[in-house]
Amino acid sequence: MSDVLYDQVPSLDLADFTSGDANKKEKFVANLGAAYNSIGFVAIRSHYLSDALSSQLYTLIKKFFALPDAVKQKYEIPGLAGQRGYIGKGKEHAKGRNTGDLKEFFHVGQVVEGDDPIKSEYPDNVWPSELPEMKAMALEVYKSLESTGVEMLRAIALYLGLDENYFDSRVKHGNSILRPIHYFPIENPDAVPADAVRAAEHGDINLITLLMGASADGLQVLRHDGKWIPITALPEQLVVNVGDMLERLTNKKLKSTIHRVVNPAKHLMNQPRYSIPFFMHPRSEVNLASLPQCIDEHHPKIWTDITAGEFLNERLKEIGLKK
Repeated sequence: MSDVLYDQVPSLDLADFTSGDANKKEKFVANLGAAYNSIGFVAIRSHYLSDALSSQLYTLIKKFFALPDAVKQKYEIPGLAGQRGYIGKGKEHAKGRNTGDLKEFFHVGQVVEGDDPIKSEYPDNVWPSELPEMKAMALEVYKSLESTGVEMLRAIALYLGLDENYFDSRVKHGNSILRPIHYFPIENPDAVPADAVRAAEHGDINLITLLMGASADGLQVLRHDGKWIPITALPEQLVVNVGDMLERLTNKKLKSTIHRVVNPAKHLMNQPRYSIPFFMHPRSEVNLASLPQCIDEHHPKIWTDITAGEFLNERLKEIGLKK
């Protein structure tokens, strides 16, 4: 299936997987696997995040990013490696680059309920006092996307020949991140480094990423024949892509496709762009060693064994968030 060349991201209905109809479920799993073998991205309808809640959070994050830089910087906490709160303009760069991306963002992390000892690994979330409604709204969006992600991982597990609930315990209280992003306006494009872009080409670190509809065009995915394909998340859909951890776990059977956010035409650089991805991570102790069923004589094991926590730590250093 990996030689299929999509001109756009295939669209699937999650209700086909969750409805209880065995034939629809089987077809959903097969279509998802085909897409993830090839382009690494799908658009999903019938997910658990309402358009109203998505719209409300976008309205709220626009207010946050409109605050003066000095106010936002109160929420940039030293020592957290950017894992909670605000991360300032140009602080993050793609792996293998030194030029910072033309963006600023805010991180909301996992809230652990009960006595799970993993709670000690996670710093507390940081909430701006200027927007008291942000906490409840962001955490509701977090839970909606996390629940959708669990269903997606169940379909992926079946495609891989695993038990349907293989990932459930591995992502329960996982180190997942909700990241509202502001690609800030550039009034004088000639004043920024010539190679500076909104988000340089990269693969995501995590298992899967769920993206709420972005506010403007610019997201592109690199097809395996070298062609860049534009991606737009429609209002009622989430774009869900494979991350590097899942690619590693499946010995590259499922593709973590390289993607980027390109700059608009120079005369439009003064327009902002907003985006809210949810990066779904497993627990730190989860072993990312390639699954035995993804290794054979034609597909020898590519990577050495590593845990999710070790891999994340390594990548945070590579992208400039950790020293």
